[in-house]
Amino acid sequence: MSLEILKELYEVVSDRKRNPVEGSYTCKLFEEGLDKILKKIGEESVEVILAGRKQEREEIIYEVADLLYHVVVLLVYAGIGLEEVMEELERRRGKRSDH
Repeated sequence: MSLEILKELYEVVSDRKRNPVEGSYTCKLFEEGLDKILKKIGEESVEVILAGRKQEREEIIYEVADLLYHVVVLLVYAGIGLEEVMEELERRRGKRSDH
């Protein structure tokens, strides 16, 4: 198990943007635009918070997966590569103090 699945998800979402497929939820998000994508991220964020509050392991995993998917849709919509986010995380790790 690795982060390869996140890269694969990014590629699939990118492909849906370039080559729309009728009936695809991802394509529908792109068609409805930025406001819809942001709304979904907000909804999924709330669901993660609620799942976390209940401390239900499986529900947390499920909701975080939904949130990650919608964040990937936003990245593709905005033309931001997944590697750019990974580089930012690496940069922050390098600045981290030893707390």
